[in-house]
Amino acid sequence: MTSSDESQITDRQHEATLRRLERFSTVMDSAVRIPFTRINVGVEAVIGLIPVIGDAAGLLLSGYVLTEAHRVGASRRVKAHMVKNIAIDAVVGSVPLLGDAFDVFYKANIRNTRLLREELERDVGVGRD
Repeated sequence: MTSSDESQITDRQHEATLRRLERFSTVMDSAVRIPFTRINVGVEAVIGLIPVIGDAAGLLLSGYVLTEAHRVGASRRVKAHMVKNIAIDAVVGSVPLLGDAFDVFYKANIRNTRLLREELERDVGVGRD
């Protein structure tokens, strides 16, 4: 296999990972539109309504995007930014009522997936033709 063939396989793997993370992030952060509004909510906002357990579950689930970013070779800078987004979401999200509203709008998983996509497009050429 030539090096260009290997990079094509890598590009396809990166793109598959990004598609999987984008689906995951949509489900977690914005899967359902609240009727008569422009507001979308996801599983994380719903499970966050359960005190302590919901916030912990949301934190663990958000770690999936970070884990996948590490697996595909994201830079330390991008992973640090992702950790910051997850921490902000976890800390503010843990505040009763305010945190629930914050979860609806902050959408840490979508932010983190976007960071990874931007880095892969810039550094690896994923998504470019």
